[in-house]
Amino acid sequence: MDNIEQIFTETQQRRMRRRTTYERITGSGTISAAVMVVAAILAVICANTDAYESIHGLLMAPIFFGVGDLAAALSVEVFVNDFLMAIFFLLVGIELKYEICVGELRQPRRALLPMLAAVGGVVVPACIFALVNRGGAVHGWAIPMATDIAFALGVMALLGNRVPAGVRVFFSTLAIADDLIAIVAIALFYGQSPDLLWLVAAAAVTIALAALNRTQHIRLAPYILLGLLLWFCLFQSGVHATLAGVILAFCVPAGSGLKLENLAGWLEEEAAPALDEQFDEESHVLGQHEFTHAAAGVERVMHRATPPLIRLERYISTPVSFVILPIFAFVNAQVRLVGVDLVALALDPVAIGVYLGMLVGKPVGIFSVTALMVRFGLSELPERVTLGHIMGVGVLGGIGFTMSILISGLAFPGDPFNLLAAKAAILAGSVTAALLGLAVMHVAARGPRK
Repeated sequence: MDNIEQIFTETQQRRMRRRTTYERITGSGTISAAVMVVAAILAVICANTDAYESIHGLLMAPIFFGVGDLAAALSVEVFVNDFLMAIFFLLVGIELKYEICVGELRQPRRALLPMLAAVGGVVVPACIFALVNRGGAVHGWAIPMATDIAFALGVMALLGNRVPAGVRVFFSTLAIADDLIAIVAIALFYGQSPDLLWLVAAAAVTIALAALNRTQHIRLAPYILLGLLLWFCLFQSGVHATLAGVILAFCVPAGSGLKLENLAGWLEEEAAPALDEQFDEESHVLGQHEFTHAAAGVERVMHRATPPLIRLERYISTPVSFVILPIFAFVNAQVRLVGVDLVALALDPVAIGVYLGMLVGKPVGIFSVTALMVRFGLSELPERVTLGHIMGVGVLGGIGFTMSILISGLAFPGDPFNLLAAKAAILAGSVTAALLGLAVMHVAARGPRK
């Protein structure tokens, strides 16, 4: 940093320091999770005051978009849950693709343990919910199976470096596999009856996106335009439109448009000498056309060094964490308890199934699969990670705020009481899982390490 500051003015150096502070804040999982929690708390407060009717009316207000016969109308609530959350799913898809290309999912043997643990953490909560709600609202079986990766990692970050790095890697891989299962569940079980014509149109757009990827087109604009078109086709088809985000992520190139092994040599042997030769200390930069032209050429080359997938992630990660997810939390955490029989709500099978699924099903599923795999020598725990840490991971896996609330809205669209019961249980379960998870992980961090 000291060397690079030699080429910046003092004003630009101050701006760089401010930007570094901004990036440190926006890159903190704990801060972003706290913002989402504050938005959810504010939503619950507003839902139980006189402001509820006004907020509800605003969320039900229609938004019109499109042209001519392609026009469509959707409420503000649907816009948040279907369109803005598609951007969230785009970020999830980017994380999945990253893990497949260079992360834990690239090495099947290392990824096998957390991925199978994720399956256990999905199956057991779903079975608990289905058992409690047998003969009733069994359609909500997928609600307690999802883990909120941003929220959970933010809570884990509170323990600092007392948690071994292997625990974070294990939990991140598990949560990503969990997200993938939730995405498949939404696609298969929580869409409407699909419209074949719009599905064909969506497939055609997907083929166009794949063709752009195959030809190594590095500009993001065509991908974004086709992604918007894909979202519209899926929205009209009846398939949950948030899947457009995942499809788009897997179509955006993850490779660089340069031969990176030759980049340093080109900069040293051609680019830097050309800039040095064209620069005139006596002239204002506006008059140095050859120098600025050469600098623009270097900019075009360096722009291609960063893969489009990484550029897209940089553009959307902060808006998703600090704008989209808090808005989603505020819109969907409108749990109005005024005039509600709280005892009946707490004893409702949906609330019990969700709460037990998150608080019992998640840790039992994750821990039991992991322990069995290790016990029978089918896999090994990461370095310095103990089964105590895995129990903490299992409890923290019960934090299912974002995806669980989204699924609850899909499971009970015309059933306000069960939807209220599910949302109340999700909020209570997520808070309980966060507190218990912190306690379990704190005890595991103090114990003997493997």
